[in-house]
Amino acid sequence: MKNKSLGDMPCPIARSLEHVGEWWNILILREAMLGVTRFDDFQTSLGIATSTLTKRLNALVESGLLEKNMYCEKPPRYEYVITQKGLDFRPVLLTIMQWGNKYYAEEGPNVLLIDTETGKPVELGLVDKNTRLEITHMQHKTIKMILNK
Repeated sequence: MKNKSLGDMPCPIARSLEHVGEWWNILILREAMLGVTRFDDFQTSLGIATSTLTKRLNALVESGLLEKNMYCEKPPRYEYVITQKGLDFRPVLLTIMQWGNKYYAEEGPNVLLIDTETGKPVELGLVDKNTRLEITHMQHKTIKMILNK
């Protein structure tokens, strides 16, 4: 059974989930950001079925998050390279990683973002680029969308 499309909803979160909301998509993007580009390597690192991987890679290419490039003509072989649009998803992945480490890593964090200069783990925070102040639920609010009916 196919899920309802969220692409026509006015909410930017819903529209984004149309492209990255399937869990395999997020894990494929994670692997692509780590440098994985080839079908077999995605399959090995994720343990994903061939048919599912094919569907997910095609969807990510169609969404503009990955680019498909032929690297061998006979037999035809492709690599999947992350695009700028895909790289712009990195802060979302890092935030999910930090949240998962906080709430779902009973044994302690096993993946950390490390500052290359200090060698220390990074504590992510959402900051307003204009004011350089941390975004908090008490200080900032989301403006509700006005829907034309």
